[in-house]
Amino acid sequence: MPNIQHYQFPAEADANSAPPLSAAGTSCFQIDLRTTPPDETLLIGANINDLLAAEIIPWRRFGQRLVYVTARSEIDPPPVLDGIRHVNFVSADPELIRQYIGKHLTSTKLETARNLCPEEFSCRNIKANPLNPALLISLAVIVTTILAFPKAWLMGLFIWVMITISATTVLRFVALLSWRKDNSLPCWLPENATHISTKRQLLKVTILVPLFKEDAVLPSLVNTLEKLEYPRDLLEIKFLVEEVDTSTIKALSHLSVPEFIQCITVPKDWLQTKPKAMNYALPYCTGDILGIYDAEDRPDPDQIRKIVNHFLAAPANVACVQGYLDFYNSRSNWVSRCFAIEYATWFRVILKGIQNLGLPIPLGGTTVFFRRSILEKIGGWDAHNVTEDADLGMRLARFGYRCEMVNTTTWEEANNKPIAWVRQRSRWLKGFAMTWATHMRSPVRLYRDLGLTGFISFQVILLGGFSSFLAVPIFWALWMAHFSMPSIPFNIIPGVLWWIFTIVMTCGELVMLTAIFRATMHQHLRHLIPYILVLPVYWPLGMLASYKAVAELLFAPFYWDKTFHGRDDEDQP
Repeated sequence: MPNIQHYQFPAEADANSAPPLSAAGTSCFQIDLRTTPPDETLLIGANINDLLAAEIIPWRRFGQRLVYVTARSEIDPPPVLDGIRHVNFVSADPELIRQYIGKHLTSTKLETARNLCPEEFSCRNIKANPLNPALLISLAVIVTTILAFPKAWLMGLFIWVMITISATTVLRFVALLSWRKDNSLPCWLPENATHISTKRQLLKVTILVPLFKEDAVLPSLVNTLEKLEYPRDLLEIKFLVEEVDTSTIKALSHLSVPEFIQCITVPKDWLQTKPKAMNYALPYCTGDILGIYDAEDRPDPDQIRKIVNHFLAAPANVACVQGYLDFYNSRSNWVSRCFAIEYATWFRVILKGIQNLGLPIPLGGTTVFFRRSILEKIGGWDAHNVTEDADLGMRLARFGYRCEMVNTTTWEEANNKPIAWVRQRSRWLKGFAMTWATHMRSPVRLYRDLGLTGFISFQVILLGGFSSFLAVPIFWALWMAHFSMPSIPFNIIPGVLWWIFTIVMTCGELVMLTAIFRATMHQHLRHLIPYILVLPVYWPLGMLASYKAVAELLFAPFYWDKTFHGRDDEDQP
């Protein structure tokens, strides 16, 4: 551009401070965006992608005149905004324009990813402030009343433990009654559903694989995904890699990755969670069905076809399906064996029964597949929730959608070190507590959305599950006091309540053992049956995790305690 002049913008801008601009074309004035950046308020509501394509930026508004910065000599005028009568242009360095738009585009996408979930369903407003006056006052009241009325507190805790155990037992028992064999089909699914995909057009599937410090398992992951039996032109897989994760980025650069796998780099951000990364990637997904795998997953090769068959035959209100999860290293030690027993009972018996009852399902974080249109409709994942899966299952139920189980298995790596197990479980329990607190901000509306049975199961699964681990010391103290330490003032509890408590505990153990034996009767799980006797040593780990979760709720509610994979890669079916 000839005769370029540099324009120094005044500190106080008004309609009279505008540079002399022509009515059309580009002004001879050049703006230095490093010293005179655009007015950020003019970008509100703007289509950043269109601005990037045209390489223009709304720069300043002077009364009824809007000034754009551009690097082009000729440009079509943009749409006239309300209150704007004149549009003019000034020039700037094209590289600075691209840098600015790219930076703002990234910022906008990150903000969208953080806040995609509607505020009323998100936990993002939970504040980590242990010095909150309301919290301190509540703690002071609790301590004071405990000291003043210890017997009343003991009686209350005793009754709460009994209610929690009773509610959990009833849910397990009802789930057992409604349990069906794995090879049974939902009432709406025809017997020839396995052949649906050969008679109808297949659906396109997108799979998200969030990665963070997963360089150890990348070769195995790529090899596993290549074994998936689904048409490559209908399958796209997105590796989500954090910009700060240089080790994974470097490992990927040395791998030969098939064309149907693409990498999406999630820019550095103050919030670094799995659900935020998935929200960030959502606009890049084109599949009708959207699924999630973890880095160490080994899904059955025919899994995608089974998932698509299920969706093709399912009613429109089935928004999500969940596969089973098992561990390929279940034989490594006693922790992995107990973990495998727990997983089998949860996914193969309890969740299956909950589905048959039509109750909300707290989803798992992997081998879960959604109708993408519905997922986008309800606001994606809550980027701040560290158990975004369980939250999403509840939110889908609130919107009137169903989640169902599918008879297909993904093999994972069990966390078999006690400390690592506690760290992982504390994140899950913290997320359960956050999900419960988030949805219970408006209990009346939650009740209306879920109905009576759904509302009760919501309380039992989230609050009851968390409370059960927290109450373990109380449970121990109760039995110790009753049998061997009569000096402790538990003698205030009437004998009839002790009998009721004994009956509740006995029934609870029988129901739990029935569910466990039902789950471990599968051929590949029968080697776990002798280790059921070790479970009493395993459950106290959950107690430690629950108290860690409480501490993090106060000091670090959004902290994501990373689970590391590739530590025990031995295939032990």
